[in-house]
Amino acid sequence: MAVFTTDRVRLAGVVVAPGHELAVVVGHGFTNNVSRPAVRRVLHRLARGRTVVALDFRGHGRSGGRSTVGVDEVLDLAAGVDLARRLGHDRVATLGFSMGASVALRHAALAPPAERPGAVVAVSGPARWFERETPPMRRLHWLVEEPAGRVLARALGVRLGAAWRDVPPSPVELARHVPPTPLLLVHGDRDHYFPVAHGRSLQLAAGGDTELWLERGMRHAESAATPDLVDRMGAWLDANTRRSADPRQDGHVA
Repeated sequence: MAVFTTDRVRLAGVVVAPGHELAVVVGHGFTNNVSRPAVRRVLHRLARGRTVVALDFRGHGRSGGRSTVGVDEVLDLAAGVDLARRLGHDRVATLGFSMGASVALRHAALAPPAERPGAVVAVSGPARWFERETPPMRRLHWLVEEPAGRVLARALGVRLGAAWRDVPPSPVELARHVPPTPLLLVHGDRDHYFPVAHGRSLQLAAGGDTELWLERGMRHAESAATPDLVDRMGAWLDANTRRSADPRQDGHVA
């Protein structure tokens, strides 16, 4: 299955358990894709009673294009939401991990009201760009910024685009624009990429009824998402996802 973004990047992905009322569009973390075991485990657990749409972000897996590390990937998530609506779902939520969490927040904040998801879950997401306080993030910046790192990134299955010319607004700068869309933030108290201050900053910035779950003993993103946590996030989405006021019927599917 493949779809095209509005800037004509071809994205590959999967639809798991079609036919349920609620569709959840999942955005994976940096260097992941829908074929990775940790991602597939989450997708199939979440699909118990829900339809799951998951596309490889640009520059990852079987998708085309080049990764912009969370900026143009907003268009990729939008393509997934559009696909879910064209499949007949008027209750569509987004759930992102790490880089995918930043994409989910930015998409919900920047999309026109009629195109926003009915709820958002952001797991292990950064509040700000250029986090260098933790060893994994210092390694990630080397991977993205240094020539040798970019070669290694390709070996890891990520095709990187050009460096940012202008720094886009960070998730914490845009979080206040997400409400009234229901928003759940999930962060592990042992996250070795982004300390819990990131989750707290996002909750404070979003305001409203934004929920923050600080998960005891949890580390980072998909690999740290236990079956129990996936079930609880799914139940939250079941209870909180709003219906679309004006679901779109256009777009391109190949």
